[in-house]
Amino acid sequence: MRASFVDLHCDTLLTLRQEHCGLENAPGHINLKKLQQGGALLQCLAIFVPDHEDAVKYGITESPWEFFNSQYALCCREMERFPDVIRPARSMADIRRNREAGVISALLTVEDGACVEGKPERLQTMYDLGVRLLTLTWNYVNCFGHPNSPDPALHKLGLTQFGREAVQEMNRLGMVVDVSHLSEGGFWDVAEESKAPFVASHSCARALCDHSRNLTDRQLRALGDAGGVCGVNFYACFLKPEGKHTENEDILRHMAHIADKAGLEAVALGSDFDGIDCTLEMGDYAGLPLLAEQIADRFGYDAAEKICRDNALRVLADVLR
Repeated sequence: MRASFVDLHCDTLLTLRQEHCGLENAPGHINLKKLQQGGALLQCLAIFVPDHEDAVKYGITESPWEFFNSQYALCCREMERFPDVIRPARSMADIRRNREAGVISALLTVEDGACVEGKPERLQTMYDLGVRLLTLTWNYVNCFGHPNSPDPALHKLGLTQFGREAVQEMNRLGMVVDVSHLSEGGFWDVAEESKAPFVASHSCARALCDHSRNLTDRQLRALGDAGGVCGVNFYACFLKPEGKHTENEDILRHMAHIADKAGLEAVALGSDFDGIDCTLEMGDYAGLPLLAEQIADRFGYDAAEKICRDNALRVLADVLR
């Protein structure tokens, strides 16, 4: 099987900043050659906004909003350098045009809405700049609400009033709401507020790996009922207890469980490439075709196309304006 892929999450833009490199020579899971070798159709490029002690870890002295803008400028520069290989996509029409031109689409996303800082007008600004998916929280409380937590009491805490109103505004704009990293209480608030399909861009099944970043069976059913998808995360720690190495079979197990609980149409890819530090059987993006073959062997060719590409594209078609 020669598949084309839609991957809902990677942290490659941060790698470019930290390693002072470009998409042509990035040393991690993703670079231009690896995307081409793997068969990328659309790659979601996340502007991850480190905050609190993580800002110190990455040597960031800018405010979250300033950092967002500097990373946005970096992304624009990379798109301008390689238009024959990869181009921005803000709509389904852009994705179709890029595909017809034989180039990869790059969909801009943001991981951690800390950069919004409670200012609703920034959602419009980010949308105008091309952001089409927003992961509401990362690992800290922000203006949208509470992150996941191993503490059951904290995990039940939900969205702020601003967070609820922001979900409604994102629906209006045509921006995908992403619940990965969010608390379970926040998940249920999104499920209540969102009139459009929402996603967990890079999460796994909690029944198979009891981590607060993963979704319970009840959450998976709700996600599927809402028309959303769960992009299966390739990080070993989210796939199996104390995981340090990811076998493709680990990913397949979570795909099968999510398909059983939420429906096959709710399964997608959310690699978290360049944001995970485990070793991988597939190595990097160039190894995705082997995973696709194994998905086809397990679920059938038509199902593999849905998982690798079509389910995510359906959500984008439902949400993007």
